[in-house]
Parts: sequence; C-alpha cells; structure tokens
Amino acid sequence: MNPNLRKILEKQHYKIVGSHSGVKTCHWLKEKLIHNRCCYKEKFYGIASHRCLQMTPTINNCTQNCLYCWRYQGFTEQEIKKYDEPEFILEKSIDAQRLLISGFKGDERCNKKMFEEAYNPNQVAISLSGEPTIYPKLAEFIDICHKRDMTTFVVSNGTQPEIIGNLKPTQLYITVAAPNREIYEKLCAPIVKDGWEKINESLEILSSLNTRTAIRHTLVDKWNLGYENNYAELDMKAEPDFIECKAYMFVGYSRQRMNLENMPSHEKIKKFAEKLSELTGYEIAGEKKDSRVVVLARDKSRMRI
Repeated sequence: MNPNLRKILEKQHYKIVGSHSGVKTCHWLKEKLIHNRCCYKEKFYGIASHRCLQMTPTINNCTQNCLYCWRYQGFTEQEIKKYDEPEFILEKSIDAQRLLISGFKGDERCNKKMFEEAYNPNQVAISLSGEPTIYPKLAEFIDICHKRDMTTFVVSNGTQPEIIGNLKPTQLYITVAAPNREIYEKLCAPIVKDGWEKINESLEILSSLNTRTAIRHTLVDKWNLGYENNYAELDMKAEPDFIECKAYMFVGYSRQRMNLENMPSHEKIKKFAEKLSELTGYEIAGEKKDSRVVVLARDKSRMRI
C-alpha cells in the first residue's frame, strides 16, 4: 500500500488489514454501546448494530471516483495484483474491530453486556470503501463468514456483472446513484469503460439471484434527486426485495467535492420515496429520520433476517 495513503487512512481511524483490506467502526456501533441507539439496518432488517463489523477487502480499489464518496481518491487502483486469503482477512478484521472498540470497556456509559457481544461480531458489512467485487475471492470470503454464523451485507456499484451473478451474501446491494447515463458520467466519474451498460447488466441479473437483494439510491441534492420515473424503470428491471432511498451525507473527503446544500433533508427523501412507491408498487416499509433514509419493500413481511 502506498505509504502516504496508509498515513491518511490511519489518521481517519481505519485499521489496515493485510495489503488491501481495512476496518473502521461505524458511528452507529458507538451509538448503540453508549446510548442504545441503532442504525437503520437494525431497525429495518434486524441486525445488531453493536455486533456489526464494517470492513472492506478493497480499501483503495474501485471502478468509480464518485463525487459524493467519503473516501480519499488520490491513489485509486482498479485491481489487486497480490491478494490476501479470505480466512486471513476475516480473522484480522475481527482482531482490528476488537482493538478499535477496546476503549469502550472503561466508559461507564457503555452497556457491559453489549460490549461483550460486540467483541464477537455476527454481521459483516462489506461496504466500507472501494468496490468489493474487485477482490478475487469475495464469494469465498462470504462463504467463510456464513460458516461462522455471520450474516453478510455486500454493497456493490454494479460495474462488474460477471462477479455479481456468483455472489450469495445475506443481502446484496447495488448502488444506483444516477437516473441516466449523463448524470452517471458526471457524478459517479467511472474509471472503467461502459460503466453505465455494466450497471444495467447487473440490474438485469439481480432478479434471478437466490439471495435477498436491494437497490440503494444515494441521493444528492441538485445532482440526482428527483427523476423518479427514470429510477422506477431501473428498479423494475432489477425487481429487488428492497429499495433504499438514502440521502448523501456531507462527510469525509466528499466535503472537498460537495457543499452542505447537496445533503438532502429527510423530508425531500421521503417525498422522493413516496413517489417512487407509487410508480413501482413497493410499500413504504420504514424510515429513519436521523439517517435520512426510507426503505421500500416488495414484501414487508420478509424484512427481518
């Protein structure tokens, strides 16, 4: 790893795992331990926020340089030339998580039972940074997690459809952050050829997969908010179990590319979701105002894992 990149990541409280993976504790893990407040994934799907391991096997590898992304993009790579084994990544990621949360044990506000549970994560959010499908052994990594009774949420940008079709996480997300090619090229800044075509190919594959699926619309005010008819067409092509309408958050390095006014209010997200619900027939199944997110479900009874 580029030493300058490592220094930047460690300053942002990432723990580097091996040569291309990383872990960072989620804001909501801390909130759960100290204030018993959960993230939207717990509210919607039933995972335990304090037992969630937020990690990536591709900390600096991506196929896009999205303007709204929180990561530092100065050294973005499109491949992993020499990769670590899945067992190593999982074990060292758990070790990193334990080190990152160790300070909570001495905090009198921390729920001691939850802390003990947090020491043994049972959910892996493969979504921290980069594009996870670039890691050649992602499918094997997911299988290893499942063998340890850990659920997995994978978030992909959909630009590698040949990989998408072979994944079976607990829940597979495709981020659709643009309603059309023009906005995609400007907002998502692809560094691969035919990115828009590849995303559409991934959407067509999604409905045939034997796993829970979700589309995530990351919505940036004055960029891609609105366009509900276009998004509905893309969503119906994929026929996901869930559609998440999520506001862009003005955090990390995105603040060098965006303005505070680009972060939509929850009210704007809710209006978008209500119109998308009418167009797709999906039911509004939940919302979380502090995360500025609304979830639509094809079958609300299937939400809890």
